[in-house]
Amino acid sequence: MTEQRVVIVAGEASGDAHAGRVIAALKQRRPDIQVSGIGGDAMRKAGAHIFTDFSELAVMGLVEVLKRYRHIKTIFNQLLSRLQEDKPDLLVLVDYPGFNLKLAKQARKLGIPVLYYISPKVWAWRPGRVKVIKRYVDRMAVLFPFEETLYNDAGVPVTCVGHPLVDAVKSELSVEKAKSQLDLNPAHRVLGLFPGSRRSEVDALLPLMLEAAEKIQHRHVDLQVILPLAPGLDEAYVAPFLKQTKLHVHVAKADFYDVTKACDAVVAASGTVTLEIALMGVPHLIVYRVAPMSYRILKRLVKIPYVGLCNIVCKQNLITELIQDDVTVENLDTELTTLLTHPQAKKRAEIIREQVLQALGPSGGASNAADVLIRMLDKTND
Repeated sequence: MTEQRVVIVAGEASGDAHAGRVIAALKQRRPDIQVSGIGGDAMRKAGAHIFTDFSELAVMGLVEVLKRYRHIKTIFNQLLSRLQEDKPDLLVLVDYPGFNLKLAKQARKLGIPVLYYISPKVWAWRPGRVKVIKRYVDRMAVLFPFEETLYNDAGVPVTCVGHPLVDAVKSELSVEKAKSQLDLNPAHRVLGLFPGSRRSEVDALLPLMLEAAEKIQHRHVDLQVILPLAPGLDEAYVAPFLKQTKLHVHVAKADFYDVTKACDAVVAASGTVTLEIALMGVPHLIVYRVAPMSYRILKRLVKIPYVGLCNIVCKQNLITELIQDDVTVENLDTELTTLLTHPQAKKRAEIIREQVLQALGPSGGASNAADVLIRMLDKTND
């Protein structure tokens, strides 16, 4: 029997992290399966050969994508040539729908089975994508039970595998130990600045976060500020921003969950990271800001009232969201000061953690997704 080959495409940091967990679970069961694709360090660490790093694709906002369209199109064409010349047994697409749904269409023409892991947010905007998925995707592996119902109703083969963060989010350290390991004073409060993994997010959010943190530190001189480097970003990219502030910012390359554990409050760009922070029981604030034209278009298309995943899955406004023009230094200052100083902030964050866990459902998400992948491979080779 020839070695089975899987190509996985993850276009951003969260997708790389999710794919890495699935690959690790896959390799435990079937170490002989060859995995390659587009991704980052999480997929590499799990045993995949990465031929294009996801940082080449990670862009937030419609206008921002248009600016890099030619570059993204080149990567798409290179990947398509690979698939044509050396067809894998299975193509696994991870979120990133603008790129991946077009790839699914081409894979169907080539006769390559497609597993789509982590559904596009069709329940939030562009519901017409369900028809595209039905035409070109062989099976959906979704994270949320309500997504399984949606695809079943549309006649799309689907398996709800559960959310992998239920198992993945943890730190063995106490808050004090986490601070100490990061060379922070355990007796002083820590504010985490999480501006996102895409450069366009960092450009839009980090200057405002730094200015707000500077104001807070002026009133609370013991405040320590930490900035974890998201996958796909390096210290050289954030250095010019840090030169513009009087703050001393600890740039952290440590384990993300240990960094989060050390924080008394966090301001974070909307995305999977906000769900992780909620599951760590850390008080936080969600921010979202894109190019004005992108926002005007998205505002017309999006059909749900929230951008934060924990608010979406719990169907209520648990975490404060500042969106677009509301992302100001003054608003950041006000909200973060409350999170840092309110005596009930930590207790409320722990209650939210329990609500989010209940809404996410069963554990074993990455392992279950690996099982779906293996079943599809075995079916292909019958």
